[in-house]
This record gives sequence, structure tokens and C-alpha cells, in this order.
Amino acid sequence: MTPQQIIFEGKQDKSFLDILAALPEGKHLRSCLQCGTCGGTCPVSPMLPHSPRRIFAMVRAGMKREVLESLTPWVCASCYECTVKCPAQIAITEIMYALKRIAGREGITPPDSDAVRFARLFTKVVSTYGRAHELQVLMKYMMFHHPVRLARQTGVGMRMMFKGRMPLFPHRIEGIDKFRAMVEKAQALEGGEGVEGMVRPTEEVAQ
Repeated sequence: MTPQQIIFEGKQDKSFLDILAALPEGKHLRSCLQCGTCGGTCPVSPMLPHSPRRIFAMVRAGMKREVLESLTPWVCASCYECTVKCPAQIAITEIMYALKRIAGREGITPPDSDAVRFARLFTKVVSTYGRAHELQVLMKYMMFHHPVRLARQTGVGMRMMFKGRMPLFPHRIEGIDKFRAMVEKAQALEGGEGVEGMVRPTEEVAQ
């Protein structure tokens, strides 16, 4: 949203704030002070097209599509630093997850971005092993979508493997069957839009 952008009342979705505020994680959303603490403490703020503060201002302005098309929820590192520091006790990180779920259900994808595709691949790997396996995610993602960049980063990857920072083979957690049962239950509760299904509609739109 630029300072020159004009928002016509007819294009506002005034119910968007009510929908988010009605969620358990949106309990204190209306209490946002617009203080900017969230953006100031965010470790990935330079990569965010919109700070959480601006996202909440856009929500209040009824800019539903602009919010759901923003890369901010997908870039969020889920470190919870903003949630911990928020003076209004807003569950900011959880709201970012909620925005991704809503975007997935409504088939809205950030323009010119494959963040949704990456998120689906990442969650599929976690669902398989119970934990992330960086090498498998990078190989599957970079090999098919950014092969040139993968070749350029091979040296860095090799050094990380030699230092034990990137295991060559994935390791399943104990009780993987119970974990998968939990994932399936989460998918059922979300109406088939659980860990993997959350972004399926958006990826279809992106293709």
C-alpha cells in the first residue's frame, strides 16, 4: 500500500477484521496500537513487503485481497519475537498462520512468488519425517525451480554438510506413526486443508 493509493469504499471488505478478530488468535487484534514494535523486533523485517503493523492497518481498512496477496505471512520466520514483545498482547505469529490458511482456502496466491509451492513442499517433508530435512527440501525445490542458483550454492552446501550443519540423510522422529495420526486429525479438523492441504488450492491457482 503506497501513500498515494486510494481505497474506494465499495472495494473494502469491512467483515475481514471481524473474521480475524473472532478467531482465538485474533482476541486482541483490535487493540493494535500501531506502535511498530513488531516490525522493529522482526529478524526478517527487511524482506517483508508489509510489516505486521501495516498488515493490521490494511485489515482495518478492509483491504482483504491485498493482505492475502502479501508475502509477509509466508516470509514470517515464526520466531514469535513480535508476539512476545507486543505491548497489546496480540498473537501476531498465529495471525500470520491464520492469514495463510484463509489465503489457501480462497485460492489467493502472492503474485510472482512460489512461496506457496515451497511451503507445501516443506510441510510435506515434515509430515513424512516428523522434522525438517533441509537438504531434501532444498534439492526438491531448487532443482526443479532454481537449478542455476542451486549450482551456485553447491559449495556452501558442501561446507555445511562437512560441519554437520546439514545432514545427508533424514532422520524420522520416534513415534512417527502417532505424529502422522495427529497430522491426519488436523487435516480432518480443517476440512481436508491441514498441513499439506492448506496451500493446495493456491498452488493450483499459481499453476
